[in-house]
Amino acid sequence: MTFYHPTAHFSTKGKVLVVPVVSVANVAQLAADLLITSLSLHRVGIFDPRSLVPVVGAREDDLPGVTTPLELFGRDDIDVAVIQQRSPALKSSKQDFVDSLLEFIRTSGASAVLVIGGVDMSNRTDTQMLTPTCQIVPPGTPDLTSGPLAALTILPIPVYTSPVSQFLHSDAERTAVPFIPGGGLSRRILSSLPDTWQIPIVCLLQYVMEGDNRADAQLMAAVVSKVLQVEVPNWKQPSSWGHGLFGTPHDQTLYG
Repeated sequence: MTFYHPTAHFSTKGKVLVVPVVSVANVAQLAADLLITSLSLHRVGIFDPRSLVPVVGAREDDLPGVTTPLELFGRDDIDVAVIQQRSPALKSSKQDFVDSLLEFIRTSGASAVLVIGGVDMSNRTDTQMLTPTCQIVPPGTPDLTSGPLAALTILPIPVYTSPVSQFLHSDAERTAVPFIPGGGLSRRILSSLPDTWQIPIVCLLQYVMEGDNRADAQLMAAVVSKVLQVEVPNWKQPSSWGHGLFGTPHDQTLYG
C-alpha cells in the first residue's frame, strides 16, 4: 500500500521537511502547530496510518474532512513543509513506520530534513542547564555549511550528549547516536539512516517537562524558524488550542 497520498497539487522537491517526533510533553507537535498556523500552511497530503495509534477528529477551523494521525502541510511559495504526527507508533510497528518515513523522505526530493523532539528535562548536566535547545548531527549526513541547515553551524546550539545510559552496563550500547530520554523515535530515526543517505538531516531537541508547554513550543518554533531562516512576522496559535488543548474550563458552580 502506498505510504503517502497527496490531497492537493504540491511538490516537496527542494523543500526542507520539518518532522516532529512524538516525545515528552508533545513539544514538537505543538511547535509544528505553531509553524503550520503562523506560516498559513495547508494540508497537501496524508500518510498511511497503519503503523500508528488510530486517531481521528475534526479539522482546524471547521475545514471539511477529518484529521488523520499523520499529515503533510505546505505552500508552494515557502521552502518549508511540515509533517504533523498526532499519535505515536504502535509498539510492534515502530521500525516499519521509521522505514516508511525515511523512504518517503529519500524519494521526496527534499533539500534537507529537520527532526524536532523533546528530551526529559530532569536528565541534564549542569552545563546542559545553560541552554534549553541542543542538536544532533548523525554521522554520515552531508555537509551542512552550504545547504538549508547552514545556520546550525553558526548558531549557539550545543551538540546533545546523554548524561545517562540506556542500559545498566554502558558497554551494551556503542552507537553513534546518544540515548534520548523521553525522545520517542528520535534516536531510532537517526540510527536507521542507511549508509547511502544523501539528504542533510539534523535533530533539534528541547529540554521539557510535562505541563502547559505552550511557551516551550513557542521557543522551539522560534528556533526552527531561525535555523531555517524563515521570517514569521506574527506568531499565531491554532484556534483549537483555545478549547482543545486542555479541555474547557470547569463549571465553578460544581464546587459550591
